[in-house]
Amino acid sequence: MKSLLLEAAERGARYLTEIANRRVAPLPANVAGLEALGGPLPQSPSDPAEVLALLDNIGSPATVASAGGRYFGFVTGGSLPAALVANWLAGAWDQNAAMQVMSPVAARLEEIVLEWMVDLLGLPVGSGAGFVTGTTMANFSALAAARTALLKRAGWDVEEDGITWLRHFQNL
Repeated sequence: MKSLLLEAAERGARYLTEIANRRVAPLPANVAGLEALGGPLPQSPSDPAEVLALLDNIGSPATVASAGGRYFGFVTGGSLPAALVANWLAGAWDQNAAMQVMSPVAARLEEIVLEWMVDLLGLPVGSGAGFVTGTTMANFSALAAARTALLKRAGWDVEEDGITWLRHFQNL
């Protein structure tokens, strides 16, 4: 396992080192080469080193160089060294952050990030937050919170009374 992890780190470091010398968008031939990743479901386990090599050799050339300084496309999370290595460690930890008992470290890190965000945004001490799995759930949660707040202003407690408010407003 150690040699495999070191190989992944070497390949990742090489990718990031070489990114300044390559195109931001992959060449069409590299994108077409992604077909080599498909095929029928293997009937037996694959050698992890071979999978890593395949992903790097075929996948890396077909990436958009968003981690490089010449990328001005979509808003993409950064590949800062601290973020990258923390992500690798988190992957090795393989924690479920649903409850404190399932991962004390994940729970504590969420508390710390909440404190920092409250400070950074100048929110009142004691403000709360919820951490979600990604952008889709963040947007979904924001819409649910907005719905609750707007209906509360209109005199309807959606948490207590449900969404039967639709029938109430159909007669207006």
